[in-house]
Amino acid sequence: MQKEPPNAHQAAQVLWAHWQSGQVLKALPEACRPLTAEHGYAAQAQLPLVSGREVVGWKIAATSANGQAHINVGGPMAGRLLSGQVFESGATVPSEGNRMRVAEPEFAFVMGQDLLPQVAPFTQQQVMAAVAALHPAIEVPDSRLSPFTEAGEAQLLADNACARHFVLGQAAPASWRELDLSTFKVHAKLEHGQNLKLSREGTGANVLGDPRMALTWLANQLSALGIPLQKGHVVTTGTCMVPLEMTPGDTVIADFGMLGQVQMTFSA
Repeated sequence: MQKEPPNAHQAAQVLWAHWQSGQVLKALPEACRPLTAEHGYAAQAQLPLVSGREVVGWKIAATSANGQAHINVGGPMAGRLLSGQVFESGATVPSEGNRMRVAEPEFAFVMGQDLLPQVAPFTQQQVMAAVAALHPAIEVPDSRLSPFTEAGEAQLLADNACARHFVLGQAAPASWRELDLSTFKVHAKLEHGQNLKLSREGTGANVLGDPRMALTWLANQLSALGIPLQKGHVVTTGTCMVPLEMTPGDTVIADFGMLGQVQMTFSA
């Protein structure tokens, strides 16, 4: 006899309550704990309802082998970007309650048209034809599960694939379409006051091989779940370098060369 699927709405309520209070939990209660990726996505889908927030886009987590190994998952995961969690370049992003304390420079795409669910997989060409713009971006992830490295894929998906805050830079020049994003270099630095704390470099190859491939993966993942990728939604494709470890008061500057810069300060 098949076990009743866990209560997705209850899982979302528990997680959102913990986000609001700043508390963490080791695992969701058994009655609502997702055991499969499908259940995890079902719980995540309830988050906009219980939070009263709008979905403004999507994030992709674990787009590198290192990232997947770090959180013990077998592949990439999709999460929703919610209203009230997105900032413009130069913003001060809240540090309170954030336990991961990392900044992740990312290639983000804004959709110019809807991609509706379909039976056949989308090709990369179809997906890129639906894109309006490319933006440099920084994601500041976090999780309510502690330790998140042991929570497992299903619970991490319920917890919105570690989506927390997101900083969107200005749109890149249209010439980005002619570039090979897999080899494109991104430089980032972390400063505290006048002091340089660290600098790092990465490329688009760290994002499932190419940010365009990551976006195509997302379009097909959503299609399989019966979810449209909507015009105007932003998709941030995953960190292109080892995440930068922050402490409150730090400023992160990610330089995407001819594609522009994006920066943020982690609130003191």
